[in-house]
Formats: sequence, C-alpha cells, structure tokens
Amino acid sequence: MKKLKNLVLQMCKFSAVGTSCFLIDYVLMIVFTEVCNMEYLFSCAFSFTISVIINYILSMQFVFQGKEEMHKIIEIIIFTSLSVVGLGLNLLLMWCGVEFLEFSYMHAKIYASLIVTIYNFFSRKLFLDSSKEKEVINSTIREITYKEINR
Repeated sequence: MKKLKNLVLQMCKFSAVGTSCFLIDYVLMIVFTEVCNMEYLFSCAFSFTISVIINYILSMQFVFQGKEEMHKIIEIIIFTSLSVVGLGLNLLLMWCGVEFLEFSYMHAKIYASLIVTIYNFFSRKLFLDSSKEKEVINSTIREITYKEINR
C-alpha cells in the first residue's frame, strides 16, 4: 500500500512539473507562431525542446530518483532519446489534429500534450527512475495480462 501511495505522490509531482513545462511550451509555441511568424510545426518543435530542458532539470530534482549506477551523461542521453520520441509523437498528433481533424494548432497542442504526457511518465519511470514504485506498475500490468489470458 505504501508503494502505491508513493506512486500516486510521484504522479502528482510529475503532474505539477509537467503542467508548468506545458505552460512554457504552449506560450512559447504561440509566441513563435504568432509573433515570429513560424510555421506551427517548427514553433512546436522549438517550444517543446525548450520545455524539455526545463522538464529534465525539474523532473530529476523533484520527481524521479536517478539510478545511482547510471552516469549523468547516460541519464541525459536516455532522457533526450525518450524526449525525441515524445517530440515525434507530439508533432505527429499535432499534424493529424490540424490537417485531418481541422483543429486549430492551439487546440491540437492541448490534445497532443495530454497523450504525450502519459508516454513521458511511463517511459521515464521505466528507464530513469530507481524507486521501487515500478513494482506497483509491473504487478498491475501482470495482473491485467493474467486476467485477459484467463478469460
């Protein structure tokens, strides 16, 4: 039960950091698009990159416990690699939202960010966090899988 409580607390911290970084990302995207006249996908990529740098600093300070055996350079490389995948997913979702669903780029960004946030939490938890709450996630996945197989 304590592990579940710690996981929920960690998710709350992740949400606070993520919300702050989303606001930075969102405002910068609008400034780059509207003031600097950048194409929305380029402005999204630039604002996302800036927010990822801030997110790394805040996440590793307040949310995740770095793995002791992992060198900081490796940690940064993994974080950056996961963020590049997140950026690709974000841009793909933005493009689909704007081009196919005819959302404004501002609305598409909100929807894309909600989906990418889920990816970010679980990928960073899996690859960067040394805390024991991962066992709660793993056991839940095993339990769901077991129930599905035995239906």
